[in-house]
Amino acid sequence: MLKERVEELLTGVFAEHKSLFLIDLSVSPDNKIKVIIDGDAGVSLDDCILVSRHVEHQLDRDETDFSLEVTSPGATEPVVHRRQYRKNTGRKLKVKTTSGETVEGKLTEVTEEGIKLQWKQREPKPVGKGKVTVTREKEIPFTDIAEAKVMIIF
Repeated sequence: MLKERVEELLTGVFAEHKSLFLIDLSVSPDNKIKVIIDGDAGVSLDDCILVSRHVEHQLDRDETDFSLEVTSPGATEPVVHRRQYRKNTGRKLKVKTTSGETVEGKLTEVTEEGIKLQWKQREPKPVGKGKVTVTREKEIPFTDIAEAKVMIIF
């Protein structure tokens, strides 16, 4: 019951603030509510406060005692929402496919069906000794992605 009410309240706040979207919502048996949000241009502290206040002010603590945490996804969290892929275009991703293959590359395109990664690798020359740098691309359908993470490069 509490989770459904929170989902309803979140739908309202996301309708007003279209750049924000829900990544995850969990409610523990002791009514600890955890909301993870993201935004097309990232998430600021003010965005988290806005969502937190919108939810908290609509729930009655006399009716149900609860705690509420609104946060953005951490840097090491996997990419789970299609809008997150669009937001990370141009960044390096590490993608594990459902077949067990791991592909690392720059996210160059996001379509309705999947993503396109591009990377450079060294390969032996077709003729003679030595190696040459070549650019490779791979299209990966969303249905084949088991996990995708943004790689943080320092």
